[in-house]
Amino acid sequence: MSQAQVTPAPAEPGFVRGLNLFDATMVVVGVMIGSGIFIVSADMSRLIGSPGWMLMAWVLTGVLTITAALSYGELASMLPHAGGMYIYLREAFSPLWGFLYGWTFFTVIQTGTIAAVAVAFARFLSIIFPPVSETRYIIPPVHITSGYAVSLSTAQVVAILVIAVLTFTNSRGLEYGKIVQNLFTSAKTIALAALILTGLFLGWNGAAVKANFTNMFSLGSHDPSLGVAAASIYGLIVALSVAQVGSLFSADSWHDVTIIAGEVKNPRRNLALAMAFGCSIVIGLYILANVAYLVTLPIDAIKTAPSDRVATAMLQKIFPGYGPVIMAIFIMISTFGCVNALVLSGARAYYAMAKDNLFFARAGVLNKAQTPGWALAVQGVWAAVLVLPRTYDTGTHQYGNLYSDLLNYVISAALLFYILTIAGVFRLRQKRPNADRPYKVIGYPFVPGFYIAGATAVLVILFQYRASTTWPGLVIVLIGAAVYAVVRRKPA
Repeated sequence: MSQAQVTPAPAEPGFVRGLNLFDATMVVVGVMIGSGIFIVSADMSRLIGSPGWMLMAWVLTGVLTITAALSYGELASMLPHAGGMYIYLREAFSPLWGFLYGWTFFTVIQTGTIAAVAVAFARFLSIIFPPVSETRYIIPPVHITSGYAVSLSTAQVVAILVIAVLTFTNSRGLEYGKIVQNLFTSAKTIALAALILTGLFLGWNGAAVKANFTNMFSLGSHDPSLGVAAASIYGLIVALSVAQVGSLFSADSWHDVTIIAGEVKNPRRNLALAMAFGCSIVIGLYILANVAYLVTLPIDAIKTAPSDRVATAMLQKIFPGYGPVIMAIFIMISTFGCVNALVLSGARAYYAMAKDNLFFARAGVLNKAQTPGWALAVQGVWAAVLVLPRTYDTGTHQYGNLYSDLLNYVISAALLFYILTIAGVFRLRQKRPNADRPYKVIGYPFVPGFYIAGATAVLVILFQYRASTTWPGLVIVLIGAAVYAVVRRKPA
């Protein structure tokens, strides 16, 4: 990745550098592939209306993700320490910005994603084992307000058990987490590749191909909720930008490998390579998966897939009667590996914050297995708590999950932190011009500049056209600023 001589980073006290390039790449791939790729194309197709432009939305996601990964590579090679984005924001700007990211990361981004993916595991287990259900209650919903309740269903119990088991295995040492990660990531990557090949070769549907690939880039009818003209270029730009909510966050968390930099061998080299390789592999698979959907199902069938389960609808078309079970097994493997990667990486961010006296002090202590056991436990408990609350729609009388709202709210804040972090590349070039950078971002300043411009455009459009789920993300960040003022008063 660089012409400069690569020197190994010194080991951080207590951590074991036990992850090689393959292991680090497996973390990147494992944390990116969850359940989103099997679902979000339905909503994206409704927003955009055109099969060709839906594919372009995924291409745009790929370009933004890979340019971001290339930019993060410079930061990772320069600051190869446990903590990832928390460290980069702290060093580039100030401890306040590092804390605001860490606060949002703990309260919603990481723990909310762990809860969401664990519940997805339970939902698909219910297809194989019906007693696991979100409507089979051990404790029926207890309403806190008219729109919110707390419950404990058998599906919620399974989700909590998944979080507990993976928190425990990761607390027993890096080797345990690595074995689980490599096993399940390899399995789900093979499963996703098999799904793609099945769609391309067994699911090829002449009628679907004709419908989807004839005038595939025509300006379709966009989601009317966008409030823009469907046949206009501006309307298309808005639809593509809003659709990034699904695709970008199906490909999110690729940077989590930088959080565990303290346990990666030769991190100055391997972190940048792992992000580049991992993101390229996943984005390639995601685009091919959508091609497989489009050669099997007409765009209207993708838009109306039951419960938005596009991959299940594709397999049901190819293997009538067996599709849901096959897909359930695929997604259970995928989500289990994803939760493991999220659990493994997340605790290291709180460890770094605790070292700066910005998190519970015990989170900055390693256990006998040389892992941040207490930080893992706190993360696991809060993620399990986020499984319990439910939203209630008084119009439809249906229960949803609070974490879904939280994740929607935090999208704007997450994009803001990504933009700031990559702006940190420019800031640190000025602030520390002579710092050792074994890898410098390819195409500087154009590559990081492209990401900042593209992500900022998406963020502006989200504020304009999805305000109700965008502004609350900034409220969460502002609450973090108040918390920071209190925490900084505490003695070191």
